[in-house]
Amino acid sequence: MNNNKSEKVQIKEEYAIVLDVVLENQNSFSDNEVAQAIGTTGYTLLELVPKRGVILKTGQKVYLGDGKRDEIQYIKKSLKKSDLSNDASLELEFAVAEIVKEKEAEFVNFFNRAGPITIRKHSLELVGGVGKKHLSDLMWERDKKPFESFEDITTRCPFLSHPAQAVSKRIMDEIAGKDDFKFFTHNI
Repeated sequence: MNNNKSEKVQIKEEYAIVLDVVLENQNSFSDNEVAQAIGTTGYTLLELVPKRGVILKTGQKVYLGDGKRDEIQYIKKSLKKSDLSNDASLELEFAVAEIVKEKEAEFVNFFNRAGPITIRKHSLELVGGVGKKHLSDLMWERDKKPFESFEDITTRCPFLSHPAQAVSKRIMDEIAGKDDFKFFTHNI
């Protein structure tokens, strides 16, 4: 996870979740379809070209790595949130929530290891529901014993009743460019 606001990190996405399938150039006579997707590592928004004859579905996880790709011919380009179709924009939040659920251990580790950004600001304060008072409670609990799951965080820190949702919202804010600090997203 990148916590340096000025450093752009190039992350090679290995998997992506399809958000929508659209016509390549809606203003032309092309009938080639492309998929708008989100990478599962750096949360990079991508435009993907499927292999001929492959029909992609919203929510489908596709392989983008160096090995043999079954569904994707190539990655055409990275996208900004504003480039997404309406359907892809709507699907984005659900896809992020699913990725967070799938990578729970990684995000719990963030709660266990997050440190200060500046003298006055801590990384955890940028996660919704964690203010100055709650920060000290959260850090006291993690110092006693590292958190083991989202449920463990909620049990020991009831003020943070939905840590997975808080992380998902933080990722969505980073994708939208609402903050210079990037903890989860890369190359956006």
